[in-house]
Order: sequence, then C-alpha cells, then structure tokens
Amino acid sequence: MSKIDTVLYTGRTYTTGGREGESRSSDNRLDIKLSTPGSAGTGTNPEQLLAAGWSACFIGAMGHAARSLHVRLPPDVAVATEVDLGTGEGGYFIQARLNVSLPGIERSVAQSLIEAAHQTCPYSKATRGNIDVAITLI
Repeated sequence: MSKIDTVLYTGRTYTTGGREGESRSSDNRLDIKLSTPGSAGTGTNPEQLLAAGWSACFIGAMGHAARSLHVRLPPDVAVATEVDLGTGEGGYFIQARLNVSLPGIERSVAQSLIEAAHQTCPYSKATRGNIDVAITLI
C-alpha cells in the first residue's frame, strides 16, 4: 500500500440518506441530491460522481504527462467515462471505461500520454487491480 508523505488537499463531505439522500462538501461548493441509479429520482449517484472525478483527474494527469513530453494538450481534450454498477459472484461490483479524445495529437503520442496518465492518476492507482478498467483512445 502506498503512503502519503504530504497531504496536498482533503475533500470533505457529509452525506445522509445513502443513495436516496444528499451530500454536501465542507466548503458548501458541492450540495447535491442523490438518487439510486436508473431511478426517477432528481439527484445524481455515486457512479456518476466517480466518473466525473476520474475524468477530471485523468485529464490533469495527461496534462502533467504532456508537459514532460513537451506536448500541448488540445483545448478540446475530453474523457468520456462510464462506470457500471453490476452484480457478480460475491455481490455488487463496478467496472469502468475511459474513452479519451485528444484531437490533433498523433496517435502514438496520444497513446503515450494516456499510458503515462493511467500510471500517475490517483483514481487509476486507486482502482488498479480492484476493478476492470478499459481505456480507449477515440
């Protein structure tokens, strides 16, 4: 297990009601209603929140990799992330797909950026070996 030497930031939330509740960050910048996936509820769900966070973090990690390779990320870089909630032997599980768009970057360079990002992105590190993850350059 990796250990943090220096904490750079701590995200704090307070959640009540589980999947049918609400969640608020300690700085009040996040204030959301939660709903069960696929329900008619008005809120988001943990799978969507994971997908959004992972996408944002992955783009940041690609930016870091791009700087080290002296490559400029295109302004329309995007990651479309899908997080599936499902069941299998032993209960509930998630799996993920990250579909990465790097328009204008040579395919081999784009693939190198993706591979480097997957090694450094904290979300990728946290899920590595724990869930099925597919990352595709589109």
